[in-house]
Amino acid sequence: MTDLVFRKSSYSGAGENCVEVAHIPANFRKSSHSGQEPNCVEVADLPCGAAVRDSKHPTAGHLPFPSPEWTAFLRSTLS
Repeated sequence: MTDLVFRKSSYSGAGENCVEVAHIPANFRKSSHSGQEPNCVEVADLPCGAAVRDSKHPTAGHLPFPSPEWTAFLRSTLS
């Protein structure tokens, strides 16, 4: 995995304090917990954790999880 590269948002203006954004490279795949259903949860590895999204609405965004939370979630589903 690669580190995220942040840049100043074009919406921040000329001020010193600004919002920084980073492109999150994500290749979503069907979750193994989705079974054979055509509508499913998709998951993607991120440099700092993982993200999930709804396959029915992939352009609606995703929900990112930092590594510790994602690891805890996976451990709880395997118990």
